[in-house]
Amino acid sequence: MEVRKVLLTEDEIPRQWYNILADIKLNPPLGPDGKPVSPDALAPVFPMNLIEQEMSPERWIDIPEEVLNVLTIWRPSPLVRALSLEKALDTPARIYFKNEGNSPPGSHKPNTAVPQAYYNKVFGIEKITTETGAGQWGSALAFACSQFGIECKVFMVRVSFDQKPYRKSMMETWGAKCIASPSTETKAGRDALERDPETPGSLGIAISEAIEAAVTDETGKTRYSLGSVLNHVMLHQTIIGLEAKKQLEKIGEYPDIIIACAGGGSNFAGIAYPFVLDKINGKKIDIYPVEPAACPTMTRAPFVYDHGDTARYTPLLPMYSLGHAFVPPPVHAGGLRYHGMSPTVSQLAVEGIIEPRTATQLDAMKAGMMFARTEGMISAPETNHALACIIDEAQKAKEEGKEKVILANWSGHGLIDLVAYDKYLAGELQNFALTEEELLASQKVFENFPKPELVKSR
Repeated sequence: MEVRKVLLTEDEIPRQWYNILADIKLNPPLGPDGKPVSPDALAPVFPMNLIEQEMSPERWIDIPEEVLNVLTIWRPSPLVRALSLEKALDTPARIYFKNEGNSPPGSHKPNTAVPQAYYNKVFGIEKITTETGAGQWGSALAFACSQFGIECKVFMVRVSFDQKPYRKSMMETWGAKCIASPSTETKAGRDALERDPETPGSLGIAISEAIEAAVTDETGKTRYSLGSVLNHVMLHQTIIGLEAKKQLEKIGEYPDIIIACAGGGSNFAGIAYPFVLDKINGKKIDIYPVEPAACPTMTRAPFVYDHGDTARYTPLLPMYSLGHAFVPPPVHAGGLRYHGMSPTVSQLAVEGIIEPRTATQLDAMKAGMMFARTEGMISAPETNHALACIIDEAQKAKEEGKEKVILANWSGHGLIDLVAYDKYLAGELQNFALTEEELLASQKVFENFPKPELVKSR
């Protein structure tokens, strides 16, 4: 019988995170004066211990025991071979995926929510604000805050708030407060509603609301938490790829191709960055982040300096961006509906170390249906974008007659996202395509900003 799952014991969980800043060069984040942002400038938003991680040049950073104690609720996660999918595709490719749907909230997001809650707690923070798109990050932070006794407030993008009511229920079960964004609780929210009372919302608006709610707390005991994009988030997620390396070594495999969906970049970085280190040092690997065709940040937008939020509270970040005022179409992959891409992911794309791909909403859902009917697992709509690329690459391997090892991140289950499947089965979903005119119009917001340099890491 062929091995379907490769498991690690709790003793084999990685004890350090991998920090990609040790191996690549980045343009610095810039403040309103156009100068690089200092750690002190970020102090009202994040606790200093996380700011230190954000800017650390160290390649390996120890994982605190208190964090590991919570991670072991579901980690290490299984590495699973998709034998039934391989058979259905009649491909010579061997497909492996990390099952990150075993966490309490059902996705990869707690890998960073837990350490962020921990570092806030030891810094003396009593309340954390955040945003969430599809609700997976909000659920993860609500869970993590409950583990460390911290109050949590989540601004959820309105279209997802309406589409996924049970995500709100999950957050509230863990003790968090969930508010549809834009809301009337913040100036950023009121401004957005004034511009468009019927707006579906966006992650950019929700980020603005969460940051504003944090920095206006006069007690000084509130901080903001981000579920993707920034380097300390990417760092925490690398436990996924580091585990996968150990698991593949156990069975004598090494990936030819690595695939994950990408919105802000966290689950992609989690599986890919430990292998990016190998590629930088000479390994031949194809690495594909897959984004929605309706929100084509890396594949159709420019590499620029732009704000991470609509109200421009964040520093200017060097990234691929559709423009901080961009409001994506209401596709069901809410966690991928973000206007920008992580600076570290962006830099890897600029240098050609990774190759961004896209998938349409219908192709993604079709892939998710095939996966459910072969492997039996119902994927989050976000994860389905990775599955579409996996199927394409497996079929390509068949056409070429080549045995390839494909490693992917199955970033979360879709059991709270069944509305998307209902609509797909009823033929009610559609693809969204942005015109060139729409893309150019959305980019006007950063045309007068500084331009990042095209730096090379090697």
